[in-house]
Amino acid sequence: MRTKKWKHVPVTETIQPKILYYGTPVILLNTCNEDETVNISPLSSSWALGNTIVLGIGLGGKAIENLERHPECVLNIPDPSLWENVERLAPYTGKDPVPNFKKDNGFKYEKEKYAVSGLTPCPSKEVKPNRIAECPIQIEAIVKNIQIPEYAPFFAIVETQAIHVHAHKEIIMNENHINPNKWSPLLYNFRHYFGISDELGKSFRSEI
Repeated sequence: MRTKKWKHVPVTETIQPKILYYGTPVILLNTCNEDETVNISPLSSSWALGNTIVLGIGLGGKAIENLERHPECVLNIPDPSLWENVERLAPYTGKDPVPNFKKDNGFKYEKEKYAVSGLTPCPSKEVKPNRIAECPIQIEAIVKNIQIPEYAPFFAIVETQAIHVHAHKEIIMNENHINPNKWSPLLYNFRHYFGISDELGKSFRSEI
């Protein structure tokens, strides 16, 4: 009688991580300030279903304040080559004065996000916030709903509807499709930046 061979089952342990950014694409969210200049906010919490894109945004910052006042935005999706530009934005907030919870985590006020990041604005087709030219995918969107969960009162769940999708010509195939062999998102993996394979660097807030 042949003995059945069981494959190895990994041993697990229960842990309590401070964050759960388990490898999600980075988004640079463009929103309108009061004077119609543009604020750029790096985000790492989003998911898409059809033309609905749901964002997770911390309360008390400039991004959610802007969206509540002017419900339009652009979701700029960088590729791995832009990780340093994203990280240049990471320590700054467009909120003045800087909220205490951000100040305690090392954030500083900066209004001129394009100057800090080294990125280039380009006009949008329909929404007021402009787009970031270097990002291979740029999605103009309108806000449909903002919800603050009772169980997580420090965050907002923002539902947006994509109305225009722009893409760099070199990643487009068959007119309306993104070529997955030529497109790779920048991933935020437990506060470290990755492409689809090799690590590129880490966030200033990383603890490892």
